[in-house]
Amino acid sequence: MQLFLLGFGMGFVGGLVPTPLHLIALTQMSLKHWARATWVLVGPPALVDAAFFLVAYFFYQIIPPGIAHYTAYAGGAAMAGFGAYLLWGDRGTGKQKKECSWKLTYGSLTVATLVEASAPGTWVYWLAIAGPIIAEGRVEGYWQIVPFFVGSLIGYYGASFLSVWLMAWGAGAHRRFRRFLFVAANALLIVLGALFMARAYFVG
Repeated sequence: MQLFLLGFGMGFVGGLVPTPLHLIALTQMSLKHWARATWVLVGPPALVDAAFFLVAYFFYQIIPPGIAHYTAYAGGAAMAGFGAYLLWGDRGTGKQKKECSWKLTYGSLTVATLVEASAPGTWVYWLAIAGPIIAEGRVEGYWQIVPFFVGSLIGYYGASFLSVWLMAWGAGAHRRFRRFLFVAANALLIVLGALFMARAYFVG
């Protein structure tokens, strides 16, 4: 249950923050193209996650368990630090980003998927969070870590749909909703990073 909740929380944070893929889905939702919106939110992220899962899996087959354990500390610290940095850097700037809609084209979908794959949070999650969990499964048995990834999937896709729905529902206050989602996600990131480091300490 602990792993499921940890995975759910991390997935929820990942899906809560609006990304270019969210904006493409939002545009399709506003046009009543529900199936396309659903595909945009599910298809490309699943492709990115599958690729990163394979990289992390094979990488952590050759990393000694002891090193993987200390990597978990680094991952938790990076998550908490990243969330704090984003919150502090955004504090009081008064800047307003221009809101725009993204059309569903091959080019826009490719760019949005590349943005998803190259985001620092994606790399930190798979190499320093999910990776040590995979290494733990290598020692304890892979069935033991399934709840973490099930929770991550439920949290991520649930939060992605929730995020787009909130932006569509509050179309007149789009910027305010994005600001709220940004603050909430990064605050959760700090908490989850601390919890992940605590878990690494007690498990180790």
